[in-house]
Amino acid sequence: MNTNKTPHIVIIGAGFAGLETARGLANAPVRITLIDRNNHHLFQPLLYQVAIAGLLPSQIAQPVRTIFRKQKNLTFQMGEVTAVDFDEKFIKLNGSVIAFDYLVISAGARTNFFGFDALEKYGLQLKDIDTAVQTRNHLLSMFEQASHEGDAEKRKAMLTFVIVGGGPTGVETAGALSELITHVMRKDFPRLDLKDAQVILLEAGPSLIAAYPDELREATFKLLRNKKVDIRLNTNMQDFNGQRVTLGDGATIETQTLIWTAGAKAAEIIDSLGVEQASMGRVRVTPSLQLPQFPDAFVIGDAAFLVNGNGQPLPMLSTVAIQQGKAAAKNIRRLIEGNEPLPFHYKDPGLLATVGRNAAVARIFGISFSGFIAWVIWVFLHIYRIVGFRNRILVMFNWAWDYFFYDNQVRLITKE
Repeated sequence: MNTNKTPHIVIIGAGFAGLETARGLANAPVRITLIDRNNHHLFQPLLYQVAIAGLLPSQIAQPVRTIFRKQKNLTFQMGEVTAVDFDEKFIKLNGSVIAFDYLVISAGARTNFFGFDALEKYGLQLKDIDTAVQTRNHLLSMFEQASHEGDAEKRKAMLTFVIVGGGPTGVETAGALSELITHVMRKDFPRLDLKDAQVILLEAGPSLIAAYPDELREATFKLLRNKKVDIRLNTNMQDFNGQRVTLGDGATIETQTLIWTAGAKAAEIIDSLGVEQASMGRVRVTPSLQLPQFPDAFVIGDAAFLVNGNGQPLPMLSTVAIQQGKAAAKNIRRLIEGNEPLPFHYKDPGLLATVGRNAAVARIFGISFSGFIAWVIWVFLHIYRIVGFRNRILVMFNWAWDYFFYDNQVRLITKE
């Protein structure tokens, strides 16, 4: 237990939810310890831009210590939480013990391979900076190898890129990768015949971005088709051995590249908590985002399972995490003051997905947009949400350069 009279709040995870909780307690009479395995906050919605050589990792990440440099009641510790004791109210961090009065678990999510061990071994993913850079290195290496490959069939396999998962990340990655081939690689490799290059998007369901309204699903399909993406709906992926994708109907695709965007589940630490879990390993929480058995502990963001007014679980989106972080901070303040916590109500700000240069789909205030107008909305909202003014300027400059000159600036193959 914390023997200091000032309440001690421990926040696990410096993602969107953790950051907003810490910010919401900036002027509260508390001590805050923010913990993350990385020393930076990552703007995950733009990870795919790193993977397709559109942005540098430093342009979508900001050091946590820099973000909270002026917040005097917060201390950051980089490390891995290995255990949580809710009864005695302490956590274990890299062998040390840290007591808390209130705990906020915002550990985020990890990739869900649904038991496909081969996928985890041979497939690519967009989980963090390391995996995004690994994907970028692989994609660029495929073009380099294809440029001197004499066998036509091997060259075609090197230039075939399969993306599994027709959600927003899969759609955005497919559109951006297709444009990278069409507008950039053709200039970088003038002697390489790219007529065999293809981007294949596999989706097990009957439509892309299934959670979006019908008109946006249809617009997304058309926009991707216009960018020469081979969209295969109602198509299950059965296996991938690093050289060949096997589909559910027995058909195969010769390729050395599979990018998996089809699933996520709660972070590893969640499985060790000994609390009730729902689908995707997420923790069932009360309407006020607390653990039912331990009201001094909150679980928020991707790790939390809470249904909305329609009886559907809230999606694993940054907008949900941001709002839950703010709500958790308010409820901790209320508990400290001796008041009851308030239930969380998600306010849907709309839906956005980009399909490449000057093409996106959006639904804002009940109105659907597609094409250039939706893309402008997408650009400004994403830049606004990037942490750090310096990063906003850099991202805006990169996108403006890419828009006018069809050129990505960061086509570097680096050591991982």
